[in-house]
Amino acid sequence: MSVIGAYARALAVQTGVAQPIASVRHLHLAAAPLVLVPLTMAGEANAPLAAMAGTDERDARLLVVPQPRDRGLRFAFAGLLGDLLLEHVERCAAVGSEPVKPPRTPRPAPGGPSAAESATGPAPGSTQAAATGTAGELRAEQDALAAADNTRLERFLDAPQVLVPNRAGVDFVRLFGRSTRFRSTAGEYAVPPGVPLLGRWLTFLAQRAEHPGSAALVAMTEALTLHWATGQSALEDANLAALLAWIDPPAGLPGLDAARLAEDPSVWPPAGPTTEPRFDNRVLAPAIEAYDEAVAVLRSGAGEAGAPDPFAAGPDVIDSRRAVAPRWPWATGEDVDGWLRARAQVEGAVRGQLEPTWRLMWRAVGRLRALPPGASVPRRWERDRTQFSSYYGYLRDEGGGLPQARRDGAVAAARRLSMLERELAAYEADRAFDDPLVLAGYRVSGEAFAGTVVAVERDRRVANDRGTLVTRPVVEVLTVDPVSLPVGTKVCSPARPGQAGTIMWIAPADGGLVVTLELSGGMGRARVPPPGSVPEVGEGCGYTSLLPDGAFSAALPTPQETPWTHGGPPVPYEPTDADAREAWA
Repeated sequence: MSVIGAYARALAVQTGVAQPIASVRHLHLAAAPLVLVPLTMAGEANAPLAAMAGTDERDARLLVVPQPRDRGLRFAFAGLLGDLLLEHVERCAAVGSEPVKPPRTPRPAPGGPSAAESATGPAPGSTQAAATGTAGELRAEQDALAAADNTRLERFLDAPQVLVPNRAGVDFVRLFGRSTRFRSTAGEYAVPPGVPLLGRWLTFLAQRAEHPGSAALVAMTEALTLHWATGQSALEDANLAALLAWIDPPAGLPGLDAARLAEDPSVWPPAGPTTEPRFDNRVLAPAIEAYDEAVAVLRSGAGEAGAPDPFAAGPDVIDSRRAVAPRWPWATGEDVDGWLRARAQVEGAVRGQLEPTWRLMWRAVGRLRALPPGASVPRRWERDRTQFSSYYGYLRDEGGGLPQARRDGAVAAARRLSMLERELAAYEADRAFDDPLVLAGYRVSGEAFAGTVVAVERDRRVANDRGTLVTRPVVEVLTVDPVSLPVGTKVCSPARPGQAGTIMWIAPADGGLVVTLELSGGMGRARVPPPGSVPEVGEGCGYTSLLPDGAFSAALPTPQETPWTHGGPPVPYEPTDADAREAWA
């Protein structure tokens, strides 16, 4: 936690309301995001119990699995959830697209990898991408789609954005995607047609969530704590109701008291995906038991009448948008009514757990939308749109494509780690450049400073390594900040992000320090820099050692050059029927 963050928390305790730690919004908010509130059954590994989803607060769709232990019901639920998500995906794709200028890439050496593969790995679906021995190890590398980007000259104007209540909701998306993307629509373990595609898209979203600054899949608690500091611990901030109680407490009620009331599960149930134990034991378990008994009565009646199982053709997943009107001549009205009552009991119990969180999610969206977006937010959202466009095109052109891997190969893992490190460095720099409150934290720690320009040598020219005279202005900045950067450190100014400075020396002065900087870049090719390209005397400015392109990594080998210490070159993958075997079932 930064000094500014600690101070903001202490101030929140004193004032009784959360304190802002950001003056702009650091993430993109779509006009109509897909809000997803999932619930899972306790004691079952990521077994879905219910989900409430939709792009409008007034139009929530509820899906309920009345018996989560039933495999058929789980995958029927996955099929319906897939319809919702794919509808959202297609709606984003239908908005339109914009042309994208293809990047210039050097010509690869004969027999060597392409520039895109050297930078990011093989294209999705290629032999290299699938070559890690088993289906569980293959990666359709949608997080490294530069090879596809080079051939797709259009980018969608919109992309899907999914909002979940907390980090556990992100984990649900990741695990549910993992349990569905390998499924087969034919054979012994057949599932509804949309289930494998749902798994691929859920995995795509979960992997985008690992990228710093991505807004494809957002945990609402993390989005809020990025902008406000409360008077409670980070663990307590994971409770969405308590977090919003600090940020937006009821009139006349301090944040601490509001958060204490919000932690009462009878008023504000957990935001999922796990449920509250007392609800499980006192409400949910009896409702599921009554449902099982009602289903058993109907199946028994069908067997006595020689009729097929009434639930074999269409598993009984409760869908709030679809009316149920069964016609079973062999069933008595009493048996059908008992089954409908049991369904309504399960649906009502689950709805009562989900609706409070549903309202909190849209309330949080409203609070975030009130903040102006940061200057770098559109650029990061453009990256999300680019990745979405590439993966959408890959799935479309490859007939559904290959499923993503359960784990990376050695080279893909190294590339992925390098990519995430670079994106994190760029994201931290973007936030500091966009937001004075974020930059203030780096000023306190000595990684940045702000002050007034007291001297400028605009036309200074020095010889570079080749002996050519180049323009290198020098500016002196008087600051009262505790500068802890050593001489020779490269710094950058948020006001002129295309211009770099190097600290030449730091000297004490009356009331502070004078930092002397040598500037380069962002001044054109003239002997004398044009007006405005170099700070003027009396101008206030700030500099930080956070550089958007400050993270670099060594060159990585191609997959065929994987050293034996890391398993050697991967074996080409050949799909088999065993890929869909449900070892976990």
